[in-house]
Amino acid sequence: MLDLVAATIIRYLMFEPGQKAGIAVSGGADSVCLLDVLRELAPRWNLRLHVLHLDHGIRAEASRQDAEFVRKLAAQLGFPFHLKAVKLSAATRNLEQSAREARIEFFTALISDGVVDRIALGHTRSDQAETVLFRLLRGAGTTGLAGVRPVTSNGFVRPLIELPRDRILAYLKERGLEWREDATNRHTRFARNRIRHELLPYLGREWNPQIMETLAQIATLAQEDEAYWEALIRPLEGAVILSKPPAVLFKTGSLEAHPPAIRRRLIRRAVEMVKGNLLGVDFDHIDGILRLAEAREGDGRLQITGLDVFRSFDWVRLAPGGSYAREHQGYHLNVNVPGEVVLPGGGEKLRLELFDPQAENQESSSTSRYNGIVFHLDWSKLSGGLEIRNWRPGDRIRLAGQTREEKVKFLFQERRVPLWERRHWPVMTTATGTLVWVGRFGAAEQFAARETTRTVLRICEQI
Repeated sequence: MLDLVAATIIRYLMFEPGQKAGIAVSGGADSVCLLDVLRELAPRWNLRLHVLHLDHGIRAEASRQDAEFVRKLAAQLGFPFHLKAVKLSAATRNLEQSAREARIEFFTALISDGVVDRIALGHTRSDQAETVLFRLLRGAGTTGLAGVRPVTSNGFVRPLIELPRDRILAYLKERGLEWREDATNRHTRFARNRIRHELLPYLGREWNPQIMETLAQIATLAQEDEAYWEALIRPLEGAVILSKPPAVLFKTGSLEAHPPAIRRRLIRRAVEMVKGNLLGVDFDHIDGILRLAEAREGDGRLQITGLDVFRSFDWVRLAPGGSYAREHQGYHLNVNVPGEVVLPGGGEKLRLELFDPQAENQESSSTSRYNGIVFHLDWSKLSGGLEIRNWRPGDRIRLAGQTREEKVKFLFQERRVPLWERRHWPVMTTATGTLVWVGRFGAAEQFAARETTRTVLRICEQI
């Protein structure tokens, strides 16, 4: 048993010598086995072990007793013990998922704070088989069928992943080790329990006696496939996906050159960059984003769990759910000249300067300092205070060099400005509300600087 686990640790490079390893111990058979096995193996890597337990409070007194059992176990072994208590209601709609998220948050914080370097979890080959079947029934693709990974990028490792549950139980009995039984593991109201206690035994009896091994092998093959795709996709991410926190964007045409398998993976990656995970995202969601991107023209919007997806002109934007409303609040700013204004909603800056265009080389030397868009206005025509606000429906302007006034909305359409950029688009007005300048489009004809202008207001947009 110890040699088998050691071989798994070596195969997947789970630990480095001298690391601090946190062991997630619920008190159940798998986690107690993991604790004992790593206690035996720790000297091979000079590991410093910590015992971790999340008391989710779901089973009231039984949960408290689980925590006390694990605390005593850690004390007997002389290992540091880390306990976190949370209150999860048994009435929670997705209790399993809520408990999982609470554990991940707890473990991730311990790694971030430097308490431990790795988190060892007690998932077995049997858990792997159950996960693969569960995801298959929900319509997962190869990414989902890869199941749980032996090692994850956030520092989680699974040393027991190649051992079936019956080997775990045999080890515990042989060593005379005690463990706690979680009564909820028998409740068939949980989908995973129905798979474990009803569906898998049925499939083993009626279809394939090696069903557990077959499903685990599918996970291994899918992991190998995904490792190949990951290496292929990663170099494409920077060329296709534009990160503008908290959102990401991609041009619709950027997907056309790639086959469907790559398109789907790029979209999944974009979703993961925004959400941090792919929970609640299924085939239909990815397909919906693809259809939105592949439409020849038009706007559209999809709402997915924790995600808002917008299509406008040639761009698709993925943002956290509800962020669109929060990001695009109206604003109204007084302007000091000279000075600098930081615009809400995107971190863009405006720098406002006054200069004499007759002064030798002043303009060229000054504008060279900026990497942005520059417009010039006649300062003498801008009496009174100036204000900067976001564009509003109905705003109109006659731009310098144009013969007629246009709605700013028409300028957006003409220049194909995506919908999500418009609501915080800056305009400058006089104290009486007359538009004198619109961001990136320029100055109004009546306020634009001429060759005869003696004092120029320079607006430099730093995008």
